Amino acid sequence: MAAPASKTITDLSGKWLLNKTLSDPTDPALALQGVGWLLRKGIGAATVTIQVKQYVDADGAGAAHIDIEQSASGLTGTTENRTLDWTAREHKDWLFGRVHGRSKFATPAELAALLAPEGEARKEGWVDSDFLAQDWLEEGEGKFVLNHVHADAGWFATQVWGFQEIGGERRYVRNVVVAKGDKFESFKMIYDFVSE
Repeated sequence: MAAPASKTITDLSGKWLLNKTLSDPTDPALALQGVGWLLRKGIGAATVTIQVKQYVDADGAGAAHIDIEQSASGLTGTTENRTLDWTAREHKDWLFGRVHGRSKFATPAELAALLAPEGEARKEGWVDSDFLAQDWLEEGEGKFVLNHVHADAGWFATQVWGFQEIGGERRYVRNVVVAKGDKFESFKMIYDFVSE
């Protein structure tokens, strides 16, 4: 189901289902991240659901948070708690091991600067193109969620979250680039809205 108009980049709260028909395959990126063949096949066959809770600190500091409980049929779930202040934080789970991630809201201009040939993402080897900035609907907030992870296993994963028009419908989408050495895998994860 398309994303309702009430769902915006500042309110992603709700239950979302990964639409595997519309999304790009994740197998090449998972392989680059060192996930074994059998587990990749299990992930490929699983129904993947995310429960998102997005909120702002009540203490007056105003930091935005996105907490995600991800479940995949037949597999152990994962939890991601993101604070959108671009501060690196450690996270560890059964699938990817230990990673250091940071997240923030980013404007189209900030994305363009990050992804430019002289930008940080290109210089540091996170991306090889402007794929992360492609196809976005520029909506009222004028921003996206930017996530960057560096794993102890030697790979980077950089994501931009927002809304795109897919098949004539407004959808919640994540453009993702996984990089390791001189290899890059780019793909879209497209979600169906399920419920609040």
